[in-house]
Amino acid sequence: MNVRRVIPQDAIPSVDDPAFGETYDGPADDRVVVYEPADGPPRAYPLRYLHYHEIVNDVADRPVAVTWCPLCGSAVVYDRRVDGRRLSFGVSGKLADDDLVMYDRETGSEWKQSLGACIAGPLEGAELTVLPATVVEYGTFAARDGVVLRPPGGESEAAGDGDEPAPVDYDAAPYRGYESGEGFGLAAHRGTGSREWDREDLDPKTVVLGIERDGDALGVPRPVVRDAGGALTVTVGGTDVVVFGADDLAAFRAPGHEFEPVDGGFAADGTTWDPTTGEADDGRRLEPVPAKRLYAFAWQDDHGPDAFLTAPSGE
Repeated sequence: MNVRRVIPQDAIPSVDDPAFGETYDGPADDRVVVYEPADGPPRAYPLRYLHYHEIVNDVADRPVAVTWCPLCGSAVVYDRRVDGRRLSFGVSGKLADDDLVMYDRETGSEWKQSLGACIAGPLEGAELTVLPATVVEYGTFAARDGVVLRPPGGESEAAGDGDEPAPVDYDAAPYRGYESGEGFGLAAHRGTGSREWDREDLDPKTVVLGIERDGDALGVPRPVVRDAGGALTVTVGGTDVVVFGADDLAAFRAPGHEFEPVDGGFAADGTTWDPTTGEADDGRRLEPVPAKRLYAFAWQDDHGPDAFLTAPSGE
């Protein structure tokens, strides 16, 4: 693991006192990280804002950290409690294999964002608990009775050309070129090169849904789910999981049904199921499975080249 300092600590400011509203001023195709508390309305955190802040320390049904690394395309929601202690996270200014390194303000320990593991400091070896979350278009989320993070404002290093924070303009889309470009990693974002990628079955920035259960880890690439018709059942750590998604990926504990695509969702067991929420027209609901959304190269950095589903089951 290559850990290096890139910018000063807190040059990208976390959001520590988030405010929410019922409307969003951005376009319907903006993507948002969605976390649904056990009680209260679902919450959406626009990537448009997270590009400039990367971490939201929130309190919903529990203390949560909504985290985003633009270089790794990694969106993960964590429980902020470790051994009964509530932590708050900031942006350290370091990268670990091009991934955001967070630090907790209580102990100064450092955490690799995509892995959720403490890599240095008093809590080294500890791991954060992943919570169920999805990344969807705001237009999809808007159909639900939820709330949206309001623009935090302020300054961020991501808004300027150098290492110092500059006033945020949430319309600037600082990672648009990186997302559509050929390379990956910090050098690609800065236009100075790219890391090497030695496999042909996956593009390094293929979107993957990473699922970890009982010591087992499986990355499910979005093209594999598409090729399976948008619904695919896999087994991870002895748990059967159904993964939905032509564009937006979501994981649920598999109920043992065969899902067939229909207008408005997937048909199974006499009803239609919403692939992003797991809700059925008859009131039933699938159990969400904790998962991470990230690029293939980041999943491979954390779990190795063999931790991918490369073809639908049975092919």
